[in-house]
Amino acid sequence: MRSEPMVIQAVRVAVRLAFVGALIAGMGLAAGAAGAPLAADSLPIATDARLGGDENQTRLIVDLSRKIDLHVFTLADPYRVVVDIPQVTFRMPPKAGETGRGLIKAFRFGLVMPGGSRIVIDLVKPARIDKAFVIDAADGAPARLVLDLAATDRDKFLHKIVLEHGSGHAQAPPREQQSSSGDARPVIVLDPGHGGIDTGTKGPNGQMEKDIVLDFAKRLEEKIEAGGKYRVLLTRSDDTFVPLAERVRFAREAGAGLFMSIHADSLPRREGDAQGATVYTLSETATDPAAARLAEQENRADVIAGVDLKDQPEDVAGILIDLAQRETKTFSLQFANRLVAVMKRTARLHKEPIKSAGFRVLRAPDVPSVLVELGYVSNKEDLQSLSSDSWRDHTADAAASAIDGYFSTHLAGARAGAN
Repeated sequence: MRSEPMVIQAVRVAVRLAFVGALIAGMGLAAGAAGAPLAADSLPIATDARLGGDENQTRLIVDLSRKIDLHVFTLADPYRVVVDIPQVTFRMPPKAGETGRGLIKAFRFGLVMPGGSRIVIDLVKPARIDKAFVIDAADGAPARLVLDLAATDRDKFLHKIVLEHGSGHAQAPPREQQSSSGDARPVIVLDPGHGGIDTGTKGPNGQMEKDIVLDFAKRLEEKIEAGGKYRVLLTRSDDTFVPLAERVRFAREAGAGLFMSIHADSLPRREGDAQGATVYTLSETATDPAAARLAEQENRADVIAGVDLKDQPEDVAGILIDLAQRETKTFSLQFANRLVAVMKRTARLHKEPIKSAGFRVLRAPDVPSVLVELGYVSNKEDLQSLSSDSWRDHTADAAASAIDGYFSTHLAGARAGAN
């Protein structure tokens, strides 16, 4: 009867020492921010967009400062048309793309990788790409991107996708390889949510979640690194879109001891008013409907950016991953508890500050991970805090303190177990 615990212990050792490295070896390139950004004044500028037509034929026109190349493809479930173009500076009118016409429900635009921008068009129903071209400026008129769509049926729409032979995947921006030779310090990966074409939620005065969380992540990075005890990596360090799976892969390939995804939620007015910071851990069963709604919303990031998810590989399944996840979830919850205990000194917390739900970005089986909602941009007082340099600094201090406390306890326990 004593053999079973020994077998489980052996498996756990394999999980910690062999399994992680073997899986990471085949995971592909890490995601993250790219190298030197292009100078803004050297980029084409998109200044306006308008729609015309009806439910049978619809045209989208985008005004540009100069002619550019484009690549157009379609995606299903939901029906979308994606227009990939070189990196563009978007100086569109406020609320451009929020209202549709004809076959187009709405459209959004933004940076999807360094050197590349994207326009993602949500369709009311299946439509085929009739024409897609760019005309040069002439006779005082700007250059124009023109996209003509025509109604079709689902079978023809799907058949066209097969013929296009395009995956539609957003490519992870290249990242310089991080050297870990001789550096035994724990690695912390900070994940500013959203980015690029995926703006996240928006405040009443146009404050964008992607900007708020990136600023906070950089402040937290600086405070953690000041102690010199940890290496800190960011999944993005600029306004770049990074697919959810690439964020997870990056943390695993970096050998992260902690992954912290940073967000700022918004609650629809019809659902009442929520306020305060919340820390989420991974669970297939959400703590409550609000947690389930948030996870569903955050898990749509790739869809928002026009990423085709049908070919996304699933992690290898089996008893090793199951055991690794059990231990990882325990560590994740330990950090969540510590973070809440420290943050309550400087930040207002949600009435239920620790929750769980099925966030895709927390699914690394071997990296303790949490998702931190700093507050609700839909709440006036929370938004005031989120917009405050002083609040961000104090809250970043608290988070850095919680991280240090977590690793101090964790590493002390590991040393005691090794003796």
